[in-house]
Amino acid sequence: MKKKTNRTYIGGQAVIQGVMMRGKRSMVTVVRADDGSTLTEARRLPPPEERKKWQRLPFLRGVVNFVSSLVDGTKILMRSAEAALPEEEEKEQSGDRKVSSGAILSVVSTLIGVVLAVALFFVAPQAVTKAIANVAPAVNSHYGIYFNLIEGGIRLAIFFLYILFTLCFKSLRETYMYHGAEHKTINCHEYGLALTVENVKSCTRMHDRCGTTFLFIVMFISILIFALVGVPLNMLYEAADIGGILSFLISLAVKLLCLPIVAGVSYEVLKLLAKTDSPLVLPLKAPGFLLQKLTTREPTDDMIECAILAFEGVKAMDADPRIPEKFFPAEIKLSELSKQIKGSFARLGIDESDAEWILSLTLKIPRSALSEERVLTRTQCKAVLDVYDERATGRPLWYIFGDAEFYGRTFKVDERVLIPRPETELLVERALRYVKRGDAVLDLCTGSGAVAVSVACETGAKVTASDISEDALAVARENASLNGAAVDFVASDLFENIGGVYAVITANPPYVCRGEISSLPDDVKNFEPHIALDGGEDGLDFYRAIAEKAPGHLAAGGVLLVECDDKQAQQVASLFTEAGLTDAEIFYDLSGCARVVKAVRAC
Repeated sequence: MKKKTNRTYIGGQAVIQGVMMRGKRSMVTVVRADDGSTLTEARRLPPPEERKKWQRLPFLRGVVNFVSSLVDGTKILMRSAEAALPEEEEKEQSGDRKVSSGAILSVVSTLIGVVLAVALFFVAPQAVTKAIANVAPAVNSHYGIYFNLIEGGIRLAIFFLYILFTLCFKSLRETYMYHGAEHKTINCHEYGLALTVENVKSCTRMHDRCGTTFLFIVMFISILIFALVGVPLNMLYEAADIGGILSFLISLAVKLLCLPIVAGVSYEVLKLLAKTDSPLVLPLKAPGFLLQKLTTREPTDDMIECAILAFEGVKAMDADPRIPEKFFPAEIKLSELSKQIKGSFARLGIDESDAEWILSLTLKIPRSALSEERVLTRTQCKAVLDVYDERATGRPLWYIFGDAEFYGRTFKVDERVLIPRPETELLVERALRYVKRGDAVLDLCTGSGAVAVSVACETGAKVTASDISEDALAVARENASLNGAAVDFVASDLFENIGGVYAVITANPPYVCRGEISSLPDDVKNFEPHIALDGGEDGLDFYRAIAEKAPGHLAAGGVLLVECDDKQAQQVASLFTEAGLTDAEIFYDLSGCARVVKAVRAC
């Protein structure tokens, strides 16, 4: 027998056509879709340290873990079914319904499951034992201990027969194969082997922490506890002369109320047995292992692949809180999907407004209408999640969609140019106060061409736009064509290739201090072009160059307008004044930040 040298806290569960693995901080489910591809759902769990102190106490923690595992397990079982099974023809459009069929099915299935469990494992054993007691009164002797022992034996027999019954169904036999893949994968890791298909195949299907073993322990512990509880109950029945249906219902209610105690004790027994491979405890583990022989089957290679992906996914997510969540595409309420995405973005430090934009633009719903409940089809959900997955990598939203709105127009954007910001619209607004039709206007560092195109469209001025980046100019030309703007584009490092004089010169140059680029938001520093961000050591390199050359390219009375950072405005104004420009003035954006500096060439 192999020795386990690398025990793990990670546990798992077989689901419909896949495997779920659960760690301390995450839960990852991988299912094999009908077309053979794998689908992954990765969820964050509340970390153990956030649990109340009483929830971590021995015995009580067993009840908490049992309930949470039951709830989460049921949910992910239904989720896996929705993801793995073939998609039906979607006849209903979004907005036609307020409740998803999947949610209804989940509730109904859970209720039916609870009713069947109570009927099979509580009502039926008690009723059969009661019938036996009517024929053999000795069963009720010794204050009901014999009664409860017989009832417990019947409960165990029903449990065993139930497992045998499930083997009659092909779909459940397949689930048992995924169960085997789950166990073998965890064992492979605990044996200290690399998680490869071949290594996993060589490992045993038996595992100490299996849910089947836990259920057997629950059955066994319940026999002891119910037998002990039966003593005072039987004394009560005799003293109060209670019998018939009333005693039956009281006994049933008491046993149901004792379930948390049974679960808590059983959990501690399972943890204790799982800590050792000593042959001395093998007799205690043997019944559970024998039952696992029935509830696990040898898996196929593709099943093992699902289990490995799920296990490695949990390890990675538990170790790195920056890894984003993933969701199965399934029929879902709009509000629920919105909540999932916003919650994930909050953990990633992404503004929740991005979630609203994703839903609005993908589903073609106004943001103001997102509060109106509707059920999204699987196709609609997948379209939203495709954008979510890409945004969760850090890629800016407008690069994903490929365009952005600026001053009432649409501009193509990608990683070749900065995304036009709303605050830059102030630069356009101020420029429009000075530009007249037919004026010559120069836009430096044009990037996407947002400022140049906007000014050209609004005024009919003769606009020239320059940029040092040929890639940026290619995007700017496309935007001019898209918006029907007549703009002359020139490849130039500021004024290097620029001739003539202009009535108005605008610029939104790079102004981030070089040492501060690394502290910018991830979506900016990792995706937007640094050439359009880096303003030198103090962020003022381009303003110095503009101050030096602009007077020679401004007509008498001409206006220079530049965008800057709030903390740079006074310095920029001083640079322009020192260069001989006059009437330096600072303008503020809607948030009260200094955003645009104006200077004038004296007449």
